[in-house]
Amino acid sequence: MSDSKPVVTRIAPSPTGSMHIGTARTALFNYLYAKHCGGRFLLRIEDTDRERSTEEAVQVIFDGLKWLGLPYDGEPTFQFARAERHREVVLSLLDQGKAYRCWLAGDELTAAREKAHAAGHALRSPWRDRDPSPADLAKPHVIRFRGPLNGDTVVPDLVQGAVTFRNRDLDDLVLLRSDGAPTYNLAVVVDDHDMDVTHIIRGDDHLNNAARQTLIYQALEWDIPAFAHIPLIHGPDGGKLSKRHGAAAVTEFADLGYLPESMRNYLVRLGWSHGDDEIFSDAQAIEWFDIVDANKGASRLDWDKLNFVNAHYIRQADDARLLDLVAEVFARRDTPLDAARREAALRTIPLVKERAKTIVELADQLAFVFRSRPIVIEEKAKGLLTDETRARLARLADQLAATNDWSAEALHELLQAFAASEGVGFGKFGPALRGILTGGSISPDLHRTLASLGREEALARLNDALSPTA
Repeated sequence: MSDSKPVVTRIAPSPTGSMHIGTARTALFNYLYAKHCGGRFLLRIEDTDRERSTEEAVQVIFDGLKWLGLPYDGEPTFQFARAERHREVVLSLLDQGKAYRCWLAGDELTAAREKAHAAGHALRSPWRDRDPSPADLAKPHVIRFRGPLNGDTVVPDLVQGAVTFRNRDLDDLVLLRSDGAPTYNLAVVVDDHDMDVTHIIRGDDHLNNAARQTLIYQALEWDIPAFAHIPLIHGPDGGKLSKRHGAAAVTEFADLGYLPESMRNYLVRLGWSHGDDEIFSDAQAIEWFDIVDANKGASRLDWDKLNFVNAHYIRQADDARLLDLVAEVFARRDTPLDAARREAALRTIPLVKERAKTIVELADQLAFVFRSRPIVIEEKAKGLLTDETRARLARLADQLAATNDWSAEALHELLQAFAASEGVGFGKFGPALRGILTGGSISPDLHRTLASLGREEALARLNDALSPTA
């Protein structure tokens, strides 16, 4: 590969119905490296599996990249539409003697594989050195790559270092199936070449493919892109990441209440680092990221770290944006927010977002504001409403009704002054007051709870609980 070429990376997912978080991180690494080098980041949809490649499945990929905030350059390439180009390349290899027709199939193919394995090398079809007859040509057959029998194929990987494969261990892979469909390794090479891809950054489960693809590049006398194979993401227990670990797809993380900027920040740290920095902007990530600094070892999903990062970005987020995200949570719960509730939520969000690790938690912390009167008070809180406490809270209600400043700061001062005038600590009336105001729901500090409810609602809840008939 010529060093003078502008850097071009790509993400090439298959439409499977969801975008795995590993695919998302691979896309992020490709995006960051391309932008770090002033290059281009492309998208290819590997849609050759026609049963699974529905419009909905393809849309999931588009939506996932959009949610993550990873815009690709130009128009997406669809692999299936390029099948004629793939067949054209296979026939050119055939014409040059770098591929051959093979009629090995069924039990005969199985026996040949077993014989090759027993001899200590990969499959070599007897058709490799046999001239087919006109009658043979009329029968269904595949076209195989004529790989080297001896020597080594070395993949100079930017992450793993130089990886050596014995050619005797690499079989003469099928390039074109009997139905005329091109195979994965052939299609990938042709597409990457035609898309001018210079760097192939992908999971290390593709490392073995790199050897086969290198041989195809060499046979075609094309520039070989730089390979960089990154370790997969494991679950907290070290096993393959799956649904049992809580989430595996991008949409699941979104539904759990994680922000896209949090996911970008966290995912780039899964397999790459910049000193001890945990939080950094997109601009810093682009400036600092280099694929050669990626870790060789597998990374583990750490929910505590992800929550730490997400909490940071929630604190930094615009309150109006958080309101829209919270509204989506309530809509999924079949409790959509009307105009009045949106107003109350917007008033409350800045008072509670400091404690939220996810948007779902933020929604939970807003729930107390939306409770309908009369508030049903939990039994534990009810037990705190002794005659003495009722009398004390009645005096507090009078002071609250008399104040003209309903800001959180002013209410904090009023509560402190009231406790001092009563000669008691907050523990003597605070839990009972919280029970009256929220019924026992999660809520912030009392002064913030009062400010969130607003003057009219807070006083009404107090009056409901302290009235003689309560």
